Amino acid sequence: MYSIILTIHIILAVALTILVLLQRSEGGALGALGGGSGSNLFTGRQAGNFLSRATAYLFVAFICTSLSLVILAKNMTGTEKVSILPTESVTQEAEQ
Repeated sequence: MYSIILTIHIILAVALTILVLLQRSEGGALGALGGGSGSNLFTGRQAGNFLSRATAYLFVAFICTSLSLVILAKNMTGTEKVSILPTESVTQEAEQ
């Protein structure tokens, strides 16, 4: 379960990054991709609204997966946790 949510979390992070980079900083949308000129699927305003809404939905999903990962990590048993500190058996073997 943890691996599935972590995979979804990473996909959401990449998608959120791409959506944020597509937006223009002056309030327009689709940056240099021509959001508003010619015969595009959306007008400039519609593309901006679409990207803003999509970014908001992805952000909410990202926060939900973040909280889920924290809760799952908190509830893991001792055998499932990964520790970067050496355990007693490893230090005893190293001393011998």
